[in-house]
Amino acid sequence: MTVSQIGTAGRSIAVEVSGEGPLVVCIPGMGELRSSYRFLVPALVGAGFRVAAFDLRGHGDSDDGFDAFDDEAAARDALSVIAKLGGPAIVIGSSMGAGAAVLAAAERPEAVTGLVLLGPFVRNPPSSRLSGLLFRAALLKPWGPAVWRSYYRSLFPTRRPADQEQHEEAMARSLARHWRSFSRTTKTTHEPAERALERVAAPALVVMGSADRDWKDPAAEAAWIGERLKAEVLVVEGAGHYPMVDSADQVNPAVVAFARRATAVA
Repeated sequence: MTVSQIGTAGRSIAVEVSGEGPLVVCIPGMGELRSSYRFLVPALVGAGFRVAAFDLRGHGDSDDGFDAFDDEAAARDALSVIAKLGGPAIVIGSSMGAGAAVLAAAERPEAVTGLVLLGPFVRNPPSSRLSGLLFRAALLKPWGPAVWRSYYRSLFPTRRPADQEQHEEAMARSLARHWRSFSRTTKTTHEPAERALERVAAPALVVMGSADRDWKDPAAEAAWIGERLKAEVLVVEGAGHYPMVDSADQVNPAVVAFARRATAVA
């Protein structure tokens, strides 16, 4: 395992690379760290893949001070990682990282051999302008960090891994360093990703938890994405917004099998 800084947009993002073989690039979700893939990375490495997981702009060990912190920026960073490490790559995206993965595949189809979308946001969920304003107000300091942590914990409705408390402490330290950047990340829109869906040609796997509270009907949202991408769909019973964390025993084999198929086709 090596951790390095890769330049993008005049600054740097932290990238952790493990293993040897075809490249897989992992994009975390908003507020999360590259360690959100701590259970999936070893499974992929053990299956013969080289895996690069990076911290979003203004998260973890990546820099602050970027001009943009949205899905499109994360997509450009993923493509920078692929170019630096030598692609093409399977791109895995969690939450808003899924929107970034879709944009990367639409922008540079030759660089992306497959997509895995975990608890994906590839369009904006139905909401009112008032609810959006209330959400942003809830994340203002001094109460914002506590509100976010409470909300984040609710995304694990049935299962929490043994190391989850330590992971959340690392997230809290990251947010304390990068709160302004995180606040800007919360303002992202997924409309560009939704528009890009029709331009994606790469094979895809959609993984959604049946108890993902970010969607009124998670299975229906997964089916909607699957239809537009002609993707395989896996709905994990009882899983929340991060199925690769709370249901690694089911998600890891499915992702590894898909990665092998997509790589063989490429």
